Amino acid sequence: MKVGIYGAGAIGGWIGARLGLDGHRVAVVARGATLDAVRANGLRLVEGGETRSVVVDASADPADLGPQDVVVVAVKAPAMAAVAAGIGPLLGERTVVMTAMNGVPWWFCAGLGPELAGTRLESVDPSGAIAAAIPAERTIGCVVHASCLQDAPGVIRHHLGNGLIVGEATGHASERVGQLADALASAGFDVERSAQIQRDIWFKLWGNMTMNPISALTGATTDRVLGDELVRGFATNVMREAAEIGRRIGIPIDQDPEDRHKVTLRLGAMKTSMLQDVIAGKPVEIDALVSAVRELGQVTGVATPFTDALLGLSRLHARTLGLY
Repeated sequence: MKVGIYGAGAIGGWIGARLGLDGHRVAVVARGATLDAVRANGLRLVEGGETRSVVVDASADPADLGPQDVVVVAVKAPAMAAVAAGIGPLLGERTVVMTAMNGVPWWFCAGLGPELAGTRLESVDPSGAIAAAIPAERTIGCVVHASCLQDAPGVIRHHLGNGLIVGEATGHASERVGQLADALASAGFDVERSAQIQRDIWFKLWGNMTMNPISALTGATTDRVLGDELVRGFATNVMREAAEIGRRIGIPIDQDPEDRHKVTLRLGAMKTSMLQDVIAGKPVEIDALVSAVRELGQVTGVATPFTDALLGLSRLHARTLGLY
């Protein structure tokens, strides 16, 4: 396959390098130091004590790379408007876009049944430009269960986890999901095909939507966040609101918040991605992780006072730092 990577950071670089090492032709949209690095040395992947490199096509201008068979979009949600504006030259008539991102994507409601299928979430796609550029019918969602770090521009270190869950954004079974899953499995990923990828997105979000913004606000690692009984109780109440929203949109969560807290605590002193972004002075993904949940609460008639408080505090904090 011809595989385009839009967002060659930790996750996008990991997926691109694995696919390139398995024989697929990889093209990377990159800028600055990352563009210079991958042009000079390819995408480099560090895992299992070994560093491997794969030669890729790379340009800051997608028009230089041309139509791809698959485009992997692995950027932070605040960058999606720019991706939507630039992705056009990578898309041929049958190009599939696979999104490997945190939080609620612009196409989330497309697979939730006829009552919600046409709903556009203002919090993640306020103008509709993203959906216009990358419609749900073209999109396969991917939920990543892995931890990767970017050691340097173009150098990706795989830390732990190997799971990818893939499914059609519209919720329909398709041959192309099977083909993509097979290609990913051949490249060494543990791949699961989902009949409703929204369910998998919501379940991952259920923990991320509290730990990420709370850690960003406080500067605390997740073990310290959950070690404070008042903060832990606050996170539990936010999760209960999200669970009720999930129930009303047809994706109930069969777990108690305390069960998820125990899983998170087993990861130790984890520094969340949002806290890392705050430390690095990068824009934060508040809308995809929290604002979208609040909006879905409004759509479904679920009161969200704890989610509202979390959104207000984290949004104000990020605005004060110039990160939102």
